[in-house]
Amino acid sequence: MYRYDEFDRTIVDERVKQFRGQVARRVSGDLTEEQFRPLRLMNGLYLQLHAYMLRVAVPYGTLSSKQMRMLAHIARKYDKGYGHFTTRQNIQYNWPKLEEVPDLLADLATVEMHAIQTSGNCIRNVTSDQYAGVAAGEIEDPRVYCEIIRQWSTFHPEFSFLPRKFKIAVTASEDDRAAIRVHDIGIQLVKNAAGETGFRFFVGGGLGRTPVVGPEINSFVKKKDLLSYLEAILRVYNQLGRRDNLYKARIKILVRSVGTGEFAEMVDKEWQFIKDGKYDLPQDEIDRIKAYFAPPAYETLPATDATLKDKIEANADFAAWVKRNVAEHKVPGYGIVNISLKPIGGIPGDATAEQMEVVADLAEKYSFDEVRVTHEQNLVLPDVKKSDLFVVWEALSASDMGTSNLGTITDMISCPGLDYCNLANARSIPVAQRISERFADLSRQHDIGDLKVKISGCINACGHHHVGNIGILGVDKKGQEFYQITLGGSATEDASIGKILGPAFSYDEIVDAVEKVVDVYLEHRAPGEAFLGLVDRVGLDPFKEKLYAAH
Repeated sequence: MYRYDEFDRTIVDERVKQFRGQVARRVSGDLTEEQFRPLRLMNGLYLQLHAYMLRVAVPYGTLSSKQMRMLAHIARKYDKGYGHFTTRQNIQYNWPKLEEVPDLLADLATVEMHAIQTSGNCIRNVTSDQYAGVAAGEIEDPRVYCEIIRQWSTFHPEFSFLPRKFKIAVTASEDDRAAIRVHDIGIQLVKNAAGETGFRFFVGGGLGRTPVVGPEINSFVKKKDLLSYLEAILRVYNQLGRRDNLYKARIKILVRSVGTGEFAEMVDKEWQFIKDGKYDLPQDEIDRIKAYFAPPAYETLPATDATLKDKIEANADFAAWVKRNVAEHKVPGYGIVNISLKPIGGIPGDATAEQMEVVADLAEKYSFDEVRVTHEQNLVLPDVKKSDLFVVWEALSASDMGTSNLGTITDMISCPGLDYCNLANARSIPVAQRISERFADLSRQHDIGDLKVKISGCINACGHHHVGNIGILGVDKKGQEFYQITLGGSATEDASIGKILGPAFSYDEIVDAVEKVVDVYLEHRAPGEAFLGLVDRVGLDPFKEKLYAAH
């Protein structure tokens, strides 16, 4: 895990001091809210529907137990006892008092955390695969390059005021768990025909008003050219991106307007000026950063554990959790534990201070002191011995985090919606809760199988509804909440944008509508056929007939 150097500490400490003065001027009335707005946004502080909200950066989703305990402390001291983990692998606090935010940021700085560049028209928190470094079949640990990009992009003078916010994701696996193709830049570590490792670049993905799956613009960029190629992309965007229209300012609009081929040529032309100079990424710098992500001291263990086998045979609930929530680890004898923050009837992504402390304790004792945040609003213990899985499950279950629903219909992504956000048209959280309660039976969830449901309270798509197998979008109709359903979306390596099913459903109708969609899937699926496979095979007509026959 990366540790701050003197430059990082100085940057963060100075930013806290600066913001303390800015907050004091706002509280005293020397600054109006309009004058204060750009200052607070540069420090991750939003003004939401009811209160300020602070977004704290968790670079590439990696935390130590000490940092997780600090997040619990923040929740307890400065908020209402909980935090909300987001699709950017960050955490948000919904109720901090403005005058206390500088103290909050000062506390975060003591554990090498901050809220810098979690808002504003800059390069946001770089995200990655939650299984980075431990996934079987991975080329390299992508967090090494996330950290290099973080250092390159933080306070970059040329890219601090881009036409619009900018998001980058990096993965090193063929299984895309980082949703790279719906980012402004998605980067995949690959090997070329000569066996060299480099980067495949996708540019111009994104959701919101204009959902786009990012096209590939370069199939192989050498390691030494990573930063120069990124620089070239950002320069082209900074020069040509629309600043006159908020809704056309993202890089996806630029790529679509000029065409993928033309955009790639513009980037290449810009790249030629800088590719063999000061922007080269030296191998010794890669090695220096890589040392921070060296594998822990794994024990030599058998691939199977007799004790685990006995526990699975004796406890059906534990067996279901292992099957659904424990992923394959690259080291024999270890497993990757997925912690569900989606209990039945709960708020997706929320964790109490007490739950965060439980996770911190488990990480410290059983997972080499490391926790991951996923873009699907769950947590991960990346390195747990198979012989320890039962005791970990017991502790999680006792804290309402042991639900065996990873990847099922109740493991939803949901934005805060109209309960918190002043941009939302409709509530998201209550809909997610009601769907969760409707499908509360775990045996029913497991029979349905993998099914990604994603909910947004407005077209900005913070709930990623466009890439849900079942996507739900809240819309306003003459002051009433309605919900539009899309089918067939995916954020993985087969990325696709869902298709609108038909007219929207009312708040009272939407849960029944989702259940009918599931019923059609169960009725028509072939043995082993996934939801997306069925939608591709039969199209939308069977779903429309079921939902709109008497609507």
